[in-house]
Formats: sequence, C-alpha cells, structure tokens
Amino acid sequence: MSDFLPVSMQEIKERDWQSIDFLFISGDAYVDHPSFGPAIISRVLEAHGYKVALLCQPDWKDLISFSKLGKPNYAVLISGGNLDSMLCHYTAAKKPRSEDKYTPGGVTGKRPDHATIVYSQKIKELWPDIPVIIGGIEASLRRFVHYDYWENRLMPSILEDSKADLLIYGMGEKQIVEIADYLAGGADIHDIHYVRGTSFLLDDKSLLDAEEYVELPSWDDVKKDKVNFAKAYSLQAKEQDPITGKIVIQKGINKVVVQNQPALPLTTEEMDAVYDLNYQRECHPSYLPLGGVPALEEVKFSIISSRGCFGSCAFCAIHAHQGRIIQSRSHKSILREAKILTQKPDFKGYIHDVGGPTANFRHPSCEKQLKFGTCKDRQCLFPKPCDNLNADHSDYIKLLQEIRALPGIKKVFIRSGIRYDYLLCDKKQRFLSELCEHHISGQLKVAPEHVSQNVLNKMGKPPKEVFLKFMREFAKKNQGLGLPQYLVPYFISSHPGSTLNDAIALAEFLRDIHHQPKQVQDFIPTPGSAATAMYYSGVDVNTFKPIFVPKKLHDKAMQRALMQYKNPRNYRLVKEALQKAGRTDLIGDGKRCLIKK
Repeated sequence: MSDFLPVSMQEIKERDWQSIDFLFISGDAYVDHPSFGPAIISRVLEAHGYKVALLCQPDWKDLISFSKLGKPNYAVLISGGNLDSMLCHYTAAKKPRSEDKYTPGGVTGKRPDHATIVYSQKIKELWPDIPVIIGGIEASLRRFVHYDYWENRLMPSILEDSKADLLIYGMGEKQIVEIADYLAGGADIHDIHYVRGTSFLLDDKSLLDAEEYVELPSWDDVKKDKVNFAKAYSLQAKEQDPITGKIVIQKGINKVVVQNQPALPLTTEEMDAVYDLNYQRECHPSYLPLGGVPALEEVKFSIISSRGCFGSCAFCAIHAHQGRIIQSRSHKSILREAKILTQKPDFKGYIHDVGGPTANFRHPSCEKQLKFGTCKDRQCLFPKPCDNLNADHSDYIKLLQEIRALPGIKKVFIRSGIRYDYLLCDKKQRFLSELCEHHISGQLKVAPEHVSQNVLNKMGKPPKEVFLKFMREFAKKNQGLGLPQYLVPYFISSHPGSTLNDAIALAEFLRDIHHQPKQVQDFIPTPGSAATAMYYSGVDVNTFKPIFVPKKLHDKAMQRALMQYKNPRNYRLVKEALQKAGRTDLIGDGKRCLIKK
C-alpha cells in the first residue's frame, strides 16, 4: 500500500475503503510535505481516524471531474493552494506568469483564477447537500470585503461568492479536527457556528448569538467611501489576537459575514504532533514523469521550526494568517525530522533552512502574550523595539548546534528571513557569530525593504540607521572570522507612501553602498495586508490621512527602474524620473550621478 494519501479511485480501493470521509480539493499538486497546507490538514485528519482523499487540480470546466473520487461521507474541503491563485497566475504588472511552481513540470493553466470560488461553486452544483468548507491562504485573507488588484475591484467575502458553508481562517489544524468530530457525531454544518478560527454567513445580524462583537463598515459603506475600507482593515486587524480578539461581523452584499475569535495558538506538544506525522516529503509519484513539482525543491531539505510573526510588516499578511504569537516545535521533534532528511537518497549533507516566517523568532516576543495576548495598539519592533521585548537567541543557537552535530549533516543554512533589528536587541550578541561562522555561505539575504523614513513608516520597518548598524556589525564580524561574506539586501519599489523622491533616495543609497540588485520586487497588493488597504483607500490605515500611492503602471515602472539605474534598458525611465523630480543634478559625469547625460 502506498504511504501517500490516495489521489485516485484505484488508490482508494487499494486501501479497502468503501468510501471516504473527506474529499480535499486543492489548486496545487499533491506534495506530501509539512510546508504544504493540504498535506498538513489531510494528515491531521488521518491521524484522528478519518479517511481522506485528495483531488488535485481538477478540470474545472468538466463537472464530472469533481466526482471521480466519489462523494465523501462528511464534507468537501477546498483550498486554492499554498498561494492565492491570482498571485500564482499574475505578476505585479498583471502579466501571466510563465511558470506555476505548484504544478507538475511547472506548467501553467492547471487551476482557474479565484480557484477556491470556482471549486466550491462546482461542488455545490454537483452535490448541493454536501457541506463545503474552504480554507488556506486564499480563503483566509479574503474572508471580508477585499480588494483584488488583478481585477482592480472590490470583491465581497469569499464566503458569499463561493457559496461555501464554513470558512477556516488562519492555520487550521485545531479547527478541522473539531469540525470533523462534530460532523461525524451527526451535527448539521449550518449549526457549527461556534468553532474558533472560523467564519460563516448569516441572513441578518439579529440572528447572531453573541452579545459583544465588532462591526466593520459594510459593503455599501466601503463602496461609497474608500476610507471606510482602511477603517474596516484597522478594526478587524485589532481583533486577530486569540486572547483578546472579539467576534467580528461585516454586512456584505446579501449576507452578514461572522468571524469567530481566532483559534488558540498551538502548544509545543501540539506543534510536534502536527510535524511528526507520516509525511513522505515528496510529491506524489504520479507527477515524476511530468517533471515533479518545482515548489518542493525549495523546501525539501528545509525544516519548519516555528510559526507566527511579530514583525507585522505592512506589506505582509503572514501575521494575519499565522498570528503574532510565536509557536515553536521542540528540539526533539526537529532533530527527528533532520535525521529523516539525512536518510533521503538524494540528501547531500545540507539542511537548507531551519526557521519559519522569521527564522530567529523562536519564542513569543514577551512573557505576557500567552496570558494577556498581543498589544492592540502597539507593535513589538516598530517604531522601535518594545521595552518588554525578550530578545534572546539562546534556544535557537542551541537548536542549530544540535542539528549540525548530527551524523551526515555537513552544513545547516538559514535562508528564511532574519530580523536584524531583533538580532541587534539581543544583549548577548552570540547569534551573529554563530550565523556568520556556521549558517551562511558567501552571502546573507536580508530585507530592509527601503531607506526613506517616509516609506519605512508606512511599511512598519526600522529606520535606515538600524540597517547601516547591522551592515557594520556584519562586516566587522566576518572580518574577524576571516570570511569573505556579503549582505544581499532586498528592497520593494512602489510601496504605498513611496513618492518619486523616495525612490530616488533609495537609488542614491544603492549607489552609496555599491549595490545593484539583480532582482527587484515591485509591490503587489495582495488581499489581507495593511499595505493593500492603503493602496486601495489612498490613506494611512493608522491615521486615515491621505498618502501618495503609485498606481499608474508608468509611475511604478519609473520607481522600479531607479533601483536598477545602471541597467542600460532603464536609462530612459531613470532620466524621465530624475527630470520629473527636479533631480537633474544626478544626470552627468559626477561621482554622485546615477546616469550620464
């Protein structure tokens, strides 16, 4: 019998199953690895005794293709995939991507736009009586009225468009087991309105069985005034803490969306239980003749040690999806996984990463969070590190030392994000030495994102001076170790609040540090982030005061070109930008000039 979960009727029969309990439909190919949401949820259900089969990338134009694994006993679970399907399909310039890394062979066109909506509608057409539960990043971050950048329009809650019965937001292990047990016990899906970390629809808010809740500006309110979109974001963002968060409601087009309080964070024991399951850490064998699944190669020999992020960058929605409270696995669990990786036939001795959304976050940012929750009106690191911040890398250092001491492991890299501002707050200052000596090879990628204080304030990132201090400390440390290692900084162009003058300031900074980025990330307004709320509304989500937002493709192209001003293909755009900003002093033969006349 295959150790993979079944993806065909033949594999279901090989397990002697007469039927399945849950059908999981995914916009991604099946990769049985704990970096992939469908694998985690399906394995968790399996561990609790449920029969789960995966229907991956079904032909959405053929209704019958959705029935090929049979009708499940309890529910159909739907995820658009590890990425929002629109982000998977289109670039910041709204052009189709040439590769889909979550599809066998990297081919495109195997999932529809708005995959969660399309799949859910198809199931409701095929089996009107079967419960449909949507989850994953696409559903999670589109649960309220949201802006879709690629279609350039407001969209109602994905619950309204999809016709799904229930939505799981955030990381869904706790929710799915609780819901599964209720369904197996005979509960009606329309009565399961009390599970933390879920959202559902009501015909009217008078039907809500709750005395205390926060109401967001409605669909009509937001349509009338874009500022209400920013206000809605600000209100719901303050209720995402599992300890202090309240029920949140929003009137949509025809229904009222109700968001229950967030799920409680996983304990270390619960995290271990999730990551110790029987993952094969490979794509399904049926994909191998097609070239495998490219996304697996990026994480195959990486280890997730924690989840959650208290960095709260405005352009990122990870903290909205995984929460601000850090949840970590035990050393024993991580070492078990590392040993499994060393036994893989294609393992070459290198662990590619040990981390999470932010690698050096291994514990909650302060002691009080697990009891009192995260602060509603302040961040842990912005505008400066909180006085209560527990900046200590001791546990992470010990973990890395234990992993690299295992037989068969030559080197342990850290490739997920490092928060250098948090690193500098650690009074012991041991981590930088460990990092430079053992866990990078030639270069370290970090993400200051910008240097203009105006833009950094909108991003929620530390001042330029903090990055410069880290640059000096990094150079000094490597010089002392005799290692020729370098920083590779990442920056974002065209972020809300970034004027042409801000973009020029960034170009001058790149000139001064003698760095020309090979790749440039143009800001993409993805659902669920503070920056997207600013992009659509044109106001700061904290003050509700107007800000400049580069929206025209030509304006965005100029800001992007300035970051690569030495590229001959960008000469015209850079010259136009400098002339438009009145910065012709940067055109000529002088040492400080960006381009020649």
